[in-house]
Amino acid sequence: MRLLLLLVMLAFAAGPAVAGPFEDGLVAAQKGDYATALRLWRPFAEQGDAAAQYNLGLMHANGWGVPQDYAAAVSWYRKAAEQGDAGAQYNLGVMYRDGRGVPQDYAAAVSWFRKVADQGDVRGPFSLGLMYANGQGVPQDYAAAVSWFRKAAEQGDVRAQYSLGLMYANGQGVPQDYVLAHMWSNLAAAKGDLDAVKNRDLVAKKMTPAQIAEAQKLAREWKPLPPMVEIETLQLEPLDQDNNRRSKARDSR
Repeated sequence: MRLLLLLVMLAFAAGPAVAGPFEDGLVAAQKGDYATALRLWRPFAEQGDAAAQYNLGLMHANGWGVPQDYAAAVSWYRKAAEQGDAGAQYNLGVMYRDGRGVPQDYAAAVSWFRKVADQGDVRGPFSLGLMYANGQGVPQDYAAAVSWFRKAAEQGDVRAQYSLGLMYANGQGVPQDYVLAHMWSNLAAAKGDLDAVKNRDLVAKKMTPAQIAEAQKLAREWKPLPPMVEIETLQLEPLDQDNNRRSKARDSR
Protein backbone atom coordinates (compact mmCIF):
# COMPACT_ATOMS: atom_id res chain seq x y z
CA MET A 1 0.00 0.00 0.00
CA ARG A 2 1.33 3.39 -0.87
CA LEU A 3 2.69 5.52 1.95
CA LEU A 4 1.97 9.20 2.22
CA LEU A 5 3.46 11.14 -0.66
CA LEU A 6 4.21 14.83 -0.56
CA LEU A 7 2.47 17.50 -2.54
CA VAL A 8 3.60 20.89 -1.28
CA MET A 9 0.93 23.52 -1.74
CA LEU A 10 0.56 27.12 -0.69
CA ALA A 11 -3.01 28.07 0.18
CA PHE A 12 -3.99 31.47 1.51
CA ALA A 13 -7.24 32.92 2.76
CA ALA A 14 -6.51 36.18 0.96
CA GLY A 15 -3.51 38.13 -0.22
CA PRO A 16 0.19 37.29 0.07
CA ALA A 17 1.62 35.45 3.06
CA VAL A 18 3.58 37.31 5.71
CA ALA A 19 7.14 36.00 6.01
CA GLY A 20 7.98 34.32 9.29
CA PRO A 21 9.32 31.13 10.86
CA PHE A 22 6.30 29.07 9.85
CA GLU A 23 6.61 30.12 6.21
CA ASP A 24 10.38 29.64 6.38
CA GLY A 25 9.66 26.07 7.46
CA LEU A 26 7.52 25.53 4.39
CA VAL A 27 10.27 26.87 2.13
CA ALA A 28 12.74 24.52 3.81
CA ALA A 29 10.39 21.56 3.32
CA GLN A 30 9.96 22.44 -0.34
CA LYS A 31 13.73 22.23 -0.69
CA GLY A 32 13.84 18.86 1.10
CA ASP A 33 15.44 20.35 4.21
CA TYR A 34 13.05 18.61 6.56
CA ALA A 35 15.28 18.94 9.61
CA THR A 36 15.07 22.73 9.37
CA ALA A 37 11.33 22.59 8.75
CA LEU A 38 10.87 20.48 11.87
CA ARG A 39 13.02 22.80 13.94
CA LEU A 40 10.99 25.81 12.84
CA TRP A 41 7.57 24.16 13.20
CA ARG A 42 8.02 22.32 16.47
CA PRO A 43 7.66 25.45 18.67
CA PHE A 44 4.40 26.30 16.89
CA ALA A 45 3.16 22.73 17.31
CA GLU A 46 4.05 22.66 21.01
CA GLN A 47 2.19 25.95 21.47
CA GLY A 48 -0.95 24.36 19.99
CA ASP A 49 -0.85 25.51 16.37
CA ALA A 50 -2.97 22.95 14.49
CA ALA A 51 -1.30 23.45 11.10
CA ALA A 52 2.14 22.88 12.61
CA GLN A 53 0.87 19.83 14.50
CA TYR A 54 -0.53 18.44 11.25
CA ASN A 55 2.77 19.00 9.49
CA LEU A 56 4.76 17.30 12.24
CA GLY A 57 2.40 14.34 11.98
CA LEU A 58 3.05 14.20 8.26
CA MET A 59 6.81 14.36 8.76
CA HIS A 60 6.80 11.57 11.35
CA ALA A 61 4.53 9.42 9.17
CA ASN A 62 6.99 9.67 6.28
CA GLY A 63 10.26 9.77 8.16
CA TRP A 64 11.17 13.21 6.85
CA GLY A 65 13.79 14.76 9.11
CA VAL A 66 13.04 12.18 11.83
CA PRO A 67 12.90 8.39 11.99
CA GLN A 68 9.56 7.17 10.66
CA ASP A 69 7.26 6.79 13.64
CA TYR A 70 3.57 6.14 13.07
CA ALA A 71 2.74 6.40 16.77
CA ALA A 72 4.27 9.89 16.91
CA ALA A 73 2.44 10.79 13.71
CA VAL A 74 -0.84 9.69 15.27
CA SER A 75 -0.11 11.77 18.36
CA TRP A 76 0.46 14.93 16.35
CA TYR A 77 -2.47 14.27 14.02
CA ARG A 78 -4.73 13.78 17.03
CA LYS A 79 -3.70 17.12 18.55
CA ALA A 80 -4.58 18.91 15.33
CA ALA A 81 -7.68 16.80 14.67
CA GLU A 82 -9.13 17.63 18.07
CA GLN A 83 -8.84 21.29 17.11
CA GLY A 84 -10.90 20.61 13.99
CA ASP A 85 -8.17 20.39 11.37
CA ALA A 86 -9.80 18.43 8.53
CA GLY A 87 -6.53 17.18 7.06
CA ALA A 88 -5.45 15.81 10.42
CA GLN A 89 -8.86 14.25 10.98
CA TYR A 90 -8.64 12.54 7.62
CA ASN A 91 -5.11 11.24 8.15
CA LEU A 92 -6.01 10.06 11.65
CA GLY A 93 -8.94 8.17 10.15
CA VAL A 94 -6.61 6.55 7.64
CA MET A 95 -4.21 5.55 10.42
CA TYR A 96 -7.06 3.85 12.29
CA ARG A 97 -8.33 2.23 9.11
CA ASP A 98 -4.94 0.81 8.21
CA GLY A 99 -3.69 0.13 11.75
CA ARG A 100 -0.65 2.39 11.59
CA GLY A 101 0.52 3.70 14.96
CA VAL A 102 -2.74 2.51 16.52
CA PRO A 103 -4.59 -0.82 16.59
CA GLN A 104 -6.74 -1.14 13.47
CA ASP A 105 -10.19 0.18 14.32
CA TYR A 106 -12.65 0.65 11.48
CA ALA A 107 -15.30 2.20 13.73
CA ALA A 108 -12.84 4.87 14.87
CA ALA A 109 -11.87 5.48 11.25
CA VAL A 110 -15.51 5.98 10.30
CA SER A 111 -15.94 8.42 13.19
CA TRP A 112 -13.03 10.57 12.00
CA PHE A 113 -14.11 10.41 8.37
CA ARG A 114 -17.55 11.66 9.41
CA LYS A 115 -15.93 14.68 11.04
CA VAL A 116 -14.09 15.37 7.79
CA ALA A 117 -17.32 15.06 5.81
CA ASP A 118 -19.13 17.34 8.25
CA GLN A 119 -16.59 20.04 7.40
CA GLY A 120 -17.35 19.70 3.72
CA ASP A 121 -13.96 18.24 2.86
CA VAL A 122 -14.36 15.95 -0.16
CA ARG A 123 -12.06 13.30 1.33
CA GLY A 124 -14.65 12.56 4.00
CA PRO A 125 -17.54 11.41 1.84
CA PHE A 126 -15.29 9.43 -0.47
CA SER A 127 -13.73 7.60 2.47
CA LEU A 128 -17.12 6.93 4.01
CA GLY A 129 -18.29 5.57 0.68
CA LEU A 130 -15.46 3.05 0.76
CA MET A 131 -16.24 2.05 4.34
CA TYR A 132 -19.91 1.43 3.53
CA ALA A 133 -19.07 -0.38 0.28
CA ASN A 134 -16.66 -2.68 2.09
CA GLY A 135 -18.62 -3.04 5.35
CA GLN A 136 -15.76 -1.74 7.47
CA GLY A 137 -16.82 -0.15 10.76
CA VAL A 138 -20.42 -0.07 9.53
CA PRO A 139 -22.76 -2.69 8.08
CA GLN A 140 -22.17 -3.10 4.36
CA ASP A 141 -24.65 -0.81 2.65
CA TYR A 142 -24.26 -0.14 -1.06
CA ALA A 143 -27.01 2.49 -1.10
CA ALA A 144 -25.22 4.46 1.60
CA ALA A 145 -21.94 4.00 -0.27
CA VAL A 146 -23.51 5.43 -3.42
CA SER A 147 -24.86 8.40 -1.47
CA TRP A 148 -21.41 9.23 -0.07
CA PHE A 149 -19.62 8.62 -3.36
CA ARG A 150 -22.08 10.95 -5.08
CA LYS A 151 -21.35 13.78 -2.64
CA ALA A 152 -17.66 13.59 -3.49
CA ALA A 153 -18.15 12.86 -7.20
CA GLU A 154 -20.34 15.89 -7.66
CA GLN A 155 -17.48 18.04 -6.34
CA GLY A 156 -15.15 16.53 -8.93
CA ASP A 157 -13.32 13.89 -6.88
CA VAL A 158 -11.94 11.49 -9.48
CA ARG A 159 -11.84 8.46 -7.18
CA ALA A 160 -15.46 8.97 -6.23
CA GLN A 161 -16.45 9.41 -9.88
CA TYR A 162 -14.79 6.12 -10.73
CA SER A 163 -16.44 4.39 -7.78
CA LEU A 164 -19.86 5.79 -8.62
CA GLY A 165 -19.47 4.63 -12.21
CA LEU A 166 -18.64 1.16 -10.93
CA MET A 167 -21.71 1.09 -8.69
CA TYR A 168 -23.97 2.02 -11.60
CA ALA A 169 -22.28 -0.55 -13.84
CA ASN A 170 -22.88 -3.33 -11.32
CA GLY A 171 -26.26 -2.16 -10.01
CA GLN A 172 -24.95 -1.93 -6.46
CA GLY A 173 -26.97 0.50 -4.34
CA VAL A 174 -28.68 1.84 -7.47
CA PRO A 175 -30.53 0.29 -10.41
CA GLN A 176 -28.01 -0.83 -13.04
CA ASP A 177 -27.61 2.03 -15.52
CA TYR A 178 -24.93 1.79 -18.18
CA VAL A 179 -25.49 5.35 -19.36
CA LEU A 180 -24.69 6.80 -15.94
CA ALA A 181 -21.91 4.24 -15.44
CA HIS A 182 -20.31 5.41 -18.68
CA MET A 183 -20.81 9.08 -17.82
CA TRP A 184 -19.15 8.90 -14.38
CA SER A 185 -16.39 6.62 -15.63
CA ASN A 186 -15.77 8.94 -18.55
CA LEU A 187 -15.44 11.95 -16.23
CA ALA A 188 -12.84 10.12 -14.15
CA ALA A 189 -11.10 8.81 -17.26
CA ALA A 190 -10.76 12.36 -18.57
CA LYS A 191 -8.68 13.11 -15.47
CA GLY A 192 -6.31 10.25 -16.17
CA ASP A 193 -7.81 7.47 -14.05
CA LEU A 194 -6.80 4.31 -15.88
CA ASP A 195 -9.24 2.10 -13.96
CA ALA A 196 -12.03 4.40 -15.07
CA VAL A 197 -10.88 4.10 -18.69
CA LYS A 198 -11.07 0.33 -18.36
CA ASN A 199 -14.53 0.42 -16.76
CA ARG A 200 -15.88 2.90 -19.31
CA ASP A 201 -14.67 0.76 -22.19
CA LEU A 202 -16.11 -2.42 -20.64
CA VAL A 203 -19.47 -0.73 -20.15
CA ALA A 204 -19.43 0.68 -23.68
CA LYS A 205 -19.37 -2.86 -25.08
CA LYS A 206 -22.79 -3.43 -23.51
CA MET A 207 -24.33 -0.19 -24.80
CA THR A 208 -26.01 0.84 -28.02
CA PRO A 209 -24.52 3.73 -30.04
CA ALA A 210 -27.45 5.88 -28.90
CA GLN A 211 -26.75 5.13 -25.25
CA ILE A 212 -23.07 5.95 -25.66
CA ALA A 213 -23.96 9.23 -27.33
CA GLU A 214 -26.30 10.07 -24.46
CA ALA A 215 -23.63 9.26 -21.87
CA GLN A 216 -21.06 11.37 -23.68
CA LYS A 217 -23.50 14.27 -23.85
CA LEU A 218 -24.14 14.02 -20.11
CA ALA A 219 -20.41 14.02 -19.44
CA ARG A 220 -19.86 17.08 -21.64
CA GLU A 221 -22.65 18.99 -19.91
CA TRP A 222 -21.68 18.00 -16.37
CA LYS A 223 -20.44 20.76 -14.10
CA PRO A 224 -18.91 20.18 -10.67
CA LEU A 225 -20.54 21.63 -7.61
CA PRO A 226 -18.41 24.27 -5.89
CA PRO A 227 -16.32 22.90 -3.03
CA MET A 228 -18.07 23.15 0.32
CA VAL A 229 -14.92 24.45 2.01
CA GLU A 230 -11.87 26.42 0.98
CA ILE A 231 -8.51 25.50 2.46
CA GLU A 232 -7.22 28.59 4.21
CA THR A 233 -4.22 27.31 6.13
CA LEU A 234 -0.64 27.22 4.98
CA GLN A 235 0.71 23.72 5.40
CA LEU A 236 2.06 20.64 3.75
CA GLU A 237 -0.75 18.81 2.03
CA PRO A 238 -0.36 15.10 1.30
CA LEU A 239 -1.72 13.17 -1.56
CA ASP A 240 -4.10 10.48 -0.41
CA GLN A 241 -1.79 7.95 1.17
CA ASP A 242 -3.39 5.20 -0.86
CA ASN A 243 -4.56 7.19 -3.85
CA ASN A 244 -5.49 4.06 -5.78
CA ARG A 245 -7.58 2.52 -3.00
CA ARG A 246 -10.84 1.18 -4.40
CA SER A 247 -13.97 -0.37 -3.03
CA LYS A 248 -14.25 -4.13 -3.18
CA ALA A 249 -17.18 -3.89 -5.54
CA ARG A 250 -16.42 -6.05 -8.56
CA ASP A 251 -15.69 -4.43 -11.88
CA SER A 252 -18.26 -4.45 -14.65
CA ARG A 253 -17.06 -7.48 -16.53
